[in-house]
Amino acid sequence: MAASPKLPAFDPADPLGIDDLLEPEDLAVRDTVRGWAADRVLPYVADWYEKGELPGIRELARELGSIGALGMSLEGYGCAGASAVQYGLACLELEAADSGIRSLVSVQGSLAMYAIHRFGSEEQKEAWLPRMAAGEVIGCFGLTEPDHGSDPANMRTRAKRDAGGDWVLNGRKMWITNGSVAGVAVVWAQTEEGIRGFVVPTDSAGFSAPEIKHKWSLRASVTSELVMDDVRLPADAVLPEVTGLRGPLSCLSHARYGIVWGSMGAARSSFEAAVEYAKSREQFGRPIGGFQLTQAKLADMAVELHKGILLAHHLGRRMDAGRLRPEQVSFGKLNNVREAIDICRTARTILGANGISLEYPVMRHATNLESVLTYEGTVEMHQLVLGKALTGLDAFR
Repeated sequence: MAASPKLPAFDPADPLGIDDLLEPEDLAVRDTVRGWAADRVLPYVADWYEKGELPGIRELARELGSIGALGMSLEGYGCAGASAVQYGLACLELEAADSGIRSLVSVQGSLAMYAIHRFGSEEQKEAWLPRMAAGEVIGCFGLTEPDHGSDPANMRTRAKRDAGGDWVLNGRKMWITNGSVAGVAVVWAQTEEGIRGFVVPTDSAGFSAPEIKHKWSLRASVTSELVMDDVRLPADAVLPEVTGLRGPLSCLSHARYGIVWGSMGAARSSFEAAVEYAKSREQFGRPIGGFQLTQAKLADMAVELHKGILLAHHLGRRMDAGRLRPEQVSFGKLNNVREAIDICRTARTILGANGISLEYPVMRHATNLESVLTYEGTVEMHQLVLGKALTGLDAFR
């Protein structure tokens, strides 16, 4: 009888052996982004969060461009052409540092750059994408409005042609990541032809982007309102290859995919903090990690964390194969963000009073994820997307 093969050692950091599914190139991307975040974000992010600012965002963007993290899954125009799995791994590592940093990258690459890359003219692509990929120009994505979040079909922003063929844009957009520091905005507006996207240089007359303050979530991130008062754009400012909600919704689906991975980064950071704390914090003469109730919490957290990473990996492989459906992205965002929040809250209970301190990452991640839960599709919207897919019945209206 042949001897049984020797089993690999159990790895508490990778209990399911998910790393075995990754190629050397995947691991290299992950390690590069993890190293950058450890050097350029983790030593400072608690102070940024406490002050409610992201200083040096333009320098950070250029550094992210230099490691190929901006528009990394796009082809050509200075983009890295990475796989969907590699992009997901990057999102996980960035959000393990802070959701605001991952949001900067997601909005740049998966919303603004993706819209131009997929729906723009060759002239628009050449004009903007190489500089955006390098981090020389920051982009933002204007869809959500003060009165229309989950119902973008009824947006009030309008673009009209004048007699000379130019477009005149009027409206307001709200909760726009990168808005105040962006050099270009992709803005969606109602036209006589339907909803269209416009590439708007932010130095255009009539365009302004006041920053939104007094946030208790995503504090290490630039969030803004976009104000457009008779912004005059040339005829070729419109994205020529799409009309209707298919344009912005396809961009959102691409960005939501990054959240499926990124939310697990926030969860991993909180879980790791809880494990280390449980091994060192003593009560009743022994580490609290040796008590059954604490071990039960850690086991449940590990199960949901690594199930979520495995789900993200599966969706990434489907995206790389051209088989990922929007409903499957909704599945991933709904599950992973919801579970990430629960992991953070459970980690906070293990840390006790220390869990609310910025000396540890847990409360910062928990409050950030409250925004991640809502943006790019609320829980209710993703539940209804799945409900419609499961029943064939539309409950939206």
